Amino acid sequence: MPKEKSSVRERENVHVREPRRYKVILLNDDFTTMEFVVELLMTIFHKSESEAETLMLQVHHSGKAVVGVYSYDIAVTKVEMATKMAKEAGFPLRVCYTPE
Repeated sequence: MPKEKSSVRERENVHVREPRRYKVILLNDDFTTMEFVVELLMTIFHKSESEAETLMLQVHHSGKAVVGVYSYDIAVTKVEMATKMAKEAGFPLRVCYTPE
């Protein structure tokens, strides 16, 4: 028995979502120098000197600042790199990430 051809077309709904983004946050402490924070922001987060100084002052006055928004893998890598750089320089700087 031959298979009948169907005149009904199935429609498949595909929902494409953008990947979740994560904020990288720099937290203030009483030991890390302002100069080091500016250097870190320029080196790891590719901020201009004026952007880095503005963010450093925000961290200093507010206790924290969002220094970038990235995909999960990049956010984790940036946090690890910043933490390593601070540790190697002898500073207790804390950096974390959180979903946007």
